[in-house]
Order: sequence, then C-alpha cells, then structure tokens
Amino acid sequence: MNIVDLARFQFAMTTIFHFFFVPFSIGTAFVVAIMESMYVKTGNSQYKKMTKFWGNVFLLSFAVGVVTGIIQEFQFGMNWSDYSRFMGDIFGAPLAFEALLAFFIESTFIGLWMFTWNKVGKGLHLFFIWMVSFGTLASAFWILTANAFMQHPVGYSIKGGRAVMVNFGALITNPQLGFEYGHVIFGALLTGSTIFAGLAAFQLLKKRAISKESKQIYHKTMRLSFVLMFIFSILTIGLGDLQMQYLVKEQPMKFAATEAVMKTTGERAPWSVIAFVNPKTHEVKGNIDIPDMLSILSYHKTTGSVKGMEEINKEMEKKYGTRIAGHKMNYYVPVNTLFWSFRFMAGFGTLLALVSIVGLIMTRKGHETLYKHRWCLWVVAILTFAPFIMNTCGWLITEFGRQPWTVYGVFTTAQSVSPNVSVASLLTSNIVYFCLFTILAIIMIALVVRYLRKDPDDIENQEPKLADPFAKGAF
Repeated sequence: MNIVDLARFQFAMTTIFHFFFVPFSIGTAFVVAIMESMYVKTGNSQYKKMTKFWGNVFLLSFAVGVVTGIIQEFQFGMNWSDYSRFMGDIFGAPLAFEALLAFFIESTFIGLWMFTWNKVGKGLHLFFIWMVSFGTLASAFWILTANAFMQHPVGYSIKGGRAVMVNFGALITNPQLGFEYGHVIFGALLTGSTIFAGLAAFQLLKKRAISKESKQIYHKTMRLSFVLMFIFSILTIGLGDLQMQYLVKEQPMKFAATEAVMKTTGERAPWSVIAFVNPKTHEVKGNIDIPDMLSILSYHKTTGSVKGMEEINKEMEKKYGTRIAGHKMNYYVPVNTLFWSFRFMAGFGTLLALVSIVGLIMTRKGHETLYKHRWCLWVVAILTFAPFIMNTCGWLITEFGRQPWTVYGVFTTAQSVSPNVSVASLLTSNIVYFCLFTILAIIMIALVVRYLRKDPDDIENQEPKLADPFAKGAF
C-alpha cells in the first residue's frame, strides 16, 4: 500500500468508528427529550424513570463520541496537511460554528440536565434536554455543511492556489446540504428509536426477576420506539429517494456505481437486485434484473436512460484531463462496495419500517402479543445492531462515491495528503489507532452491559445524595 492508501484507510477507520456514536447520540438525545416531554405533560412517574434510565445510555454514547471526534480532527493536521492548506479558509468556518456554538450549547445543557433533577421546575428541566437535542442537531448541520461543500463545492474562488470563500450564504444553502442533512438526521433519529426498542427487548429477555413497574416501562419504551421507528424510517427512505434523484444529475458516477450500471442503458432501464462487477474488465455478472425499475427509481416514470460508468469516465477525462498534478487519473469508483452498501442500507431501512408496523400491531392495547413470544423479542433485540450497519453503508456510499476527489472536481485525494508523512509513520499510527479504538469499543460495550444489569426501579432508588463534607468536623 502507498501513502495515499494508508492515509485513506486511517481516515476511513477513524470516521467509521466515530460515526457509530454520532447518530447514536443524536437519536437517543431526541428520544429521551420526547420521553421527558411525556412525563411533563402527563405527570406519570413511569415516564420520569424511563427518561432517567435511557438518558444514562445517551450520556455514555455522548462521552465516547466526543473522544472519537477529537481523535478524528487530528487526521487533518497529521495526514491531510495539503488539504488543510488548500481548503482551510472554507472548511474552518463551519467547523468553528460547530465547536464554538453547537457543541458549546450541547455540552453546557447536558451538564445542567444531569445535575438538576428535582432542583429546578419540570418545565425548565425539560428545556435543558431539548436544548441538548437542538445542540446535537445543530452540530450535525455544521459538520454536514463542510461535507456538502466537499461533495458539491459552491461560493468559492481560487486565489493564490487556495480556495477562498466568497459567499457564505451559498455554503449554507447548498442544495447538497438539504438532501444530505435531512437523510442523515432522520437516519440518526431512526437509530435512536431502534436502539431503545432493541435494548428494551434485551431487558425483557433477561432471565431474572423484573419488577412490574420496570416491565411496564420497557413495554412503554418499545411502544414509543415503534411509533418513532415508523415515522423516521419513512422519512429516511423518502429523503434518500430524493437524494438519489439529485445524484443522477450532480454525481452520476456515484449513482451509476450504486446500481452497477457500466454501460449506458436504453430508455427503459432495468434495476439489478443483485450483481457482481469485475472492476478490471467492467463485466457485470450474475445480475437479476427487474424491467423498467431503474427508470422508475431514477425519474419516477417508466422511461429514462441512465448513464453508465464507462461513458461518465470518458466525459470526466475530457473535462478534467487524464493527469492532475502529475498523477494519472482514474475516475471510476469502487463499484462493488457502493452497489452492496446501497442494498444493505436500503434493505435494513425497509426492514426497520416493516418491523415497526408489525411491532405496533403486536403491542396495541388489549392485544399485546409481542411480549409473550421470546422469538419476537429476539428479532427486535438483534435489530439493535442494524442502524450501525446501515449508517456505515451510507457513509461508504457518500465518501467512496466522491473519489478520486476530496473536493469534487476541484482537489484530488492524491493532492490532499501530507507531503512529509512516510509509510512507516502511517503504518505505526494505523496500528495505534486500531488498538485505541478496540479498547474504546470494549469499554463502551462493557459500560452499557454493566449499566443494563440494572432496571429503571434500581436507578430511581439509587439517587445520589449530596453530603456535607464538613458535617463530621474533619476540619
């Protein structure tokens, strides 16, 4: 592997691990805010216990997410210094807003929310958790503003060999940002609701005595989660559909790769359910096609040709050249990775929508059959892991589909890497990061498992009591 490959591997490893926790914390913060809203509206103490119990799971995800986010930011200075020099003027603005505004709100109100139970009014305490949720959503907005620019650069000019921002408004009204933000946020909210449904199912499956009240809280958690899963799975799929239609025009190579279209189709394009592409010969084998379906998915009508990767590559060679900064260019993207990532992402999204509908039917009042069948609970419990696979696949499509560019059509990945790093230093840092992430993952899993040995009743009965350190006259 060369320096560019190793730097890309390290960035991918770091970002994928960090992205496990970003949708996790965004989604769970939102669902916890809804739980507390239900407590404030109804006055039912079960909702308060539910909020406090699941709120601690959110806090664990937030803590690990912050650590992995800090590690990820090191990447830009370590391995991508030429990218930072070229894009710093533009990339720095949204990241500064994220750190100084969104993260400040998020972390401040988390502290207020954690330490003011029973110390401020219910309405004010509810305001704190909604501000936490607002902070996570705002944080994602600024990060995705930077990413959307890399996918679709707007509002800039090149001066002195650097990209300079000339229109901040264009940056935050980037059409790519609208589709990307909506899809990612609804996916994150789907993640949070699915995780709580799955963890509640795990709690019910445990072979130990559960108090009647704790059991009712798990039932309420699953019922609420199924409602949210249904809403957010539909919205995620809908935004994903709009985003794919946008890609047909703006990033046709990425779109063609997600559908394994090597040669431009006829007016009635078939959709491949499965396919295997030889990236060297560009042959597509083993495909099972549904007639006209790709035209329907692309244009919402039965006719419409889809450009193939071969034709798009020729167009890009004509537009950008066959060499950039001394590097021979290849505009093809990893087609098999994108094709299967898209199917796993869309497949799990559809599965979660179906499970939420069945779950709502099987948990309706007077016909609560889901809790009586352990295999049903196991299905919901195992789906706890589905959003992590789904989100990772979505990230792979977004970032691999942009290659060979870091900023689409402007700056290549080969141009972006730090000139002073070596293969030895990258191998060493890759090994160190891998070990660090493995340890963090083990700690995170151990903390969640240890915490889930308790039930909502246990948490409520273990309220910390403030003690006066001078009460015993020690001083």
